[in-house]
Amino acid sequence: MGTVPKVLATEAALRLIERLKGRYGPLLFHQSGGCCDGSSPMCYPRGEFLIGENDVLLGEIGETPFYMSAAQYAYWKHTQFIIDVVPGRGGMFSLEGPEGVRFLTRSRVFTDEEYRTLKETGAL
Repeated sequence: MGTVPKVLATEAALRLIERLKGRYGPLLFHQSGGCCDGSSPMCYPRGEFLIGENDVLLGEIGETPFYMSAAQYAYWKHTQFIIDVVPGRGGMFSLEGPEGVRFLTRSRVFTDEEYRTLKETGAL
């Protein structure tokens, strides 16, 4: 079994990412851990959100890095994140707000084989 992605995006999310990149340039995602905007994927212009030493890079979607805090990742490391887009208002700090849609994190539990592969390759 090859590489197991920790984060994926739907076609709708990838189209929105491309639109936002055209407007704002390179982007970055950080999975919010709660607080003001609940727990949602937040999209920022790259360089306007400081990644800390306690943030984990899960992968890239649409050539855009996707991070999560290490403490939150400890709870979610057994799942694959699927970033989607749905109608509604997103987080007030996330770039998709004016589009009338919001990014949404869906997830699924890795299969036993996928989880073993992630452990064996040091990806966990």
